[in-house]
Order: sequence, then C-alpha cells, then structure tokens
Amino acid sequence: MDGSAKQPQSLRDGLLNRLSVPPRLIDGPAPSRADIDDMLAAAVCAPDHGAIRPWRFHVIQGDALRRLGDLFVEALQKREPDAPRETIEKEQNRPLRAPLIIAACAKIDLSRAEKIPAVEQVVAVASACQNILLAAHDKGYGAMLLTGINARDAHVKAAFGLEGPDEIVGFIYMGTPSGPVFEKERPDPAEFTTIW
Repeated sequence: MDGSAKQPQSLRDGLLNRLSVPPRLIDGPAPSRADIDDMLAAAVCAPDHGAIRPWRFHVIQGDALRRLGDLFVEALQKREPDAPRETIEKEQNRPLRAPLIIAACAKIDLSRAEKIPAVEQVVAVASACQNILLAAHDKGYGAMLLTGINARDAHVKAAFGLEGPDEIVGFIYMGTPSGPVFEKERPDPAEFTTIW
C-alpha cells in the first residue's frame, strides 16, 4: 500500500484487506473523537452471549499516555525491583509509540458463569476488539492489538478497576500510518478446515 490504510469498497473487502499496523508505523494524528465514538459503537455490536456487556474501554491519549507509561514502570518495579535503567525507559516509553491506545478490558460476571463461562465473556471483548480494528481500517487508521506482560500484570489490572477474574484483553495502539503498510500473505482457509 502507499502509506495509508486501504479503504475498503465493501464489507468483504474490509474483512479481507484489514492489516495490523505495528506501532513503529503509526504516527499522528490520532482518530478524532467522532471517529473514536464510531469505533466504540462498532465494538458494542460484537457477539455477546446473554447480553452481559463485559467490555470496558479505556481511551488513552495525550498526557494520559505518559501516565500509562508511569503505570507500566510501577508494575515493572514491583515484578523486578532491580530492573535495569534501559528496561525502565522502555516501559516508560512503550505507550508513546502511538497517539491513541484503547485498553480493552473484560469485566467478568461470575454470577452468570455457570451458563456463560468467563471464557465466553472474554471472547465477547475480543470480538469487540476485532470490530474496533475493522472500523479503524475502514476509516483509514492504522491499528494493532497488543497484549504482553502488562496485560496480565495485577498492578496494571487494578489501575483499570479490574479484580479477580477480570482481564485486560489487549491494548489497541492506533493512529495514522506513517509509511507503507505491506500486505502479508494470507493462509488458505482450507488448510484449517474440516467438512463434517
């Protein structure tokens, strides 16, 4: 592609042409508030068994990105009190790789878990993430869903108001593609499909 996300001509095109754009290829501007609202509207249309609505989205930009870096450093220092300076700086700067991050969290309703297990509630949030990624692509933004140790860290989870079985499903880094985004070879679905 020529440096901007491919604009789909149809839903099928959007699905087949969506690409993960790594943070090193993301720059400003960030999506507008209206575009963010549209993406979140798409997110809450995801499949959700029992209408539990387990998703919680935290939109992080501007000075909040630095605060997220501070949080990542705190978590690192709790895990590794003697972490080297380079590692601390890497964690501090991790959120600054994109002008916008959406932290997608799953607030698990254990009272419904017998019929709708926690994994189904996490899947609902993962589906919401895919809708955000598709909507971002449709609007010409680059985005990538990342997890890593911070998504599993108890200190980070607590800062997002999560407890017990709750999960950070991922951090969606998003902005404007800063350079060419090359299509990757897609697998043949027949390799993964069995017809019964």
